[in-house]
Amino acid sequence: MKKKVISTLLATAMVATLLAGCGSSAAPAAEAPAEPAATEEAAPAEETAEPAAEETAEEAPAADEGKVLNIYCWNEEFKTRLTDHYPGYEEVDGTHGKIGDVDVVWNITPSDNNAYQNNLDAALLKQADAAADEKIDLFLVEADYALKYVDTDYTMPVADLGITDADLAEQYDYTKKIVTDSNGALKGVSWQGCPAIMFYNRDIAKEVLGSDDPDAVQEQVKDWAAFKATADKLKDAGYYACSSVNDTFRVYSNNVTSKWVEGNKINVDKNLENWVNDSKALVDAGEAGTHDLWSDDWSKGFYPEGKVFAYFGPAWLINFCMAADQDGSVANLGKWGACVGPQSFFWGGTWICGATGTDNATLVADIMKKLTCDADIMKEIVEKDDDFANNKKAMAEMASSDYKSAILGGQNPLPMYMEGAEKIDLSNLSAYDQGCNESFQNAMKNYFEGTATYEEALDLFYTSVMEKYPELTK
Repeated sequence: MKKKVISTLLATAMVATLLAGCGSSAAPAAEAPAEPAATEEAAPAEETAEPAAEETAEEAPAADEGKVLNIYCWNEEFKTRLTDHYPGYEEVDGTHGKIGDVDVVWNITPSDNNAYQNNLDAALLKQADAAADEKIDLFLVEADYALKYVDTDYTMPVADLGITDADLAEQYDYTKKIVTDSNGALKGVSWQGCPAIMFYNRDIAKEVLGSDDPDAVQEQVKDWAAFKATADKLKDAGYYACSSVNDTFRVYSNNVTSKWVEGNKINVDKNLENWVNDSKALVDAGEAGTHDLWSDDWSKGFYPEGKVFAYFGPAWLINFCMAADQDGSVANLGKWGACVGPQSFFWGGTWICGATGTDNATLVADIMKKLTCDADIMKEIVEKDDDFANNKKAMAEMASSDYKSAILGGQNPLPMYMEGAEKIDLSNLSAYDQGCNESFQNAMKNYFEGTATYEEALDLFYTSVMEKYPELTK
């Protein structure tokens, strides 16, 4: 893709991703360190007697690399992974760290109102002319908008960083397909897999369903008809089936049989219509709200007094977003359980991309390798963070081990995640997914709340999408 086209793409404003509110409050974008970084030009090393050619080849890139590593992301998740699991990382303060003699600068901009992408886009457009210590070295992307960056020259093929197919052999295929460009080049890597399941409140399950055993609960929510019948029981007992109908959206949208856009025509898949109909029934019955994800009202069910039976999502949702570190939360008490739910699905994920023009290619490659290819570190991430790691062999070992998730009351959810990861189908992804997903939910909220008919809400959706993407028609 030519730079002019790329610049146009990156300058185009896009709506905020659904994952925006996940995690703890993010720090503002970090400024460059006040003290000037050490010069890039390394002093000549003392000569040794005929050093081996292989050693010289390995040492030269590191000697020529910069002394500032600029990382762009939208919340603290990747920062905690690097802090906790990358050997030799030292935290200086909330937006600075050290790896050896390299200063790490965290440019953290929340995704609200598309701020993260806007900030990243502006910086990438200046990348070629930026001073060495101000260049982006690596940045993070999510599934909904990964192609926006992957299909440009602003992202480096991981092969150019020295990461081989052998290094990536144990990673789930879908995590590679999402960040593969139109020429077949892999442009990013992830430490996590994001097959998603249903998390249920064990105390509520015992009270209303008579058991908190995952198999018993699964029988009560094995399909959407069963889920609605269980929702009726929960309402009678004073509980919500889920906090918001937006909780179930990804389950339906990841099980569509067609793309959001066919040719240049906006397409509403039959399974999205099913979500609308089922959601309207839940809202009308008072069994679910219409809260926006990440809102305070949506989050009330993280605590027992919120009276919410279920949330839907991958490991990152429950370990990073559901107040597991807060005293008194359901997660902190170890009172969530997990089952597959009405349908298997996946949701999101975070990918590490190397920025073209980085002067820290060796360090970027090492971070990618250690955090996404090292089986021992993958296991550490699961054990410490309750995440699901992107390594088939390591996850198979832990699935059959005595690993227990404290958040899930001692349950081992890895077999469920592994089964779901093998079923993930990316055939219906499109470059328009982020905008269409969010516009559809926003428009249908009017229908659920009774301020618009379904037809009126659908027109609102079409209008919103065509404003974002003028090339599309309904």
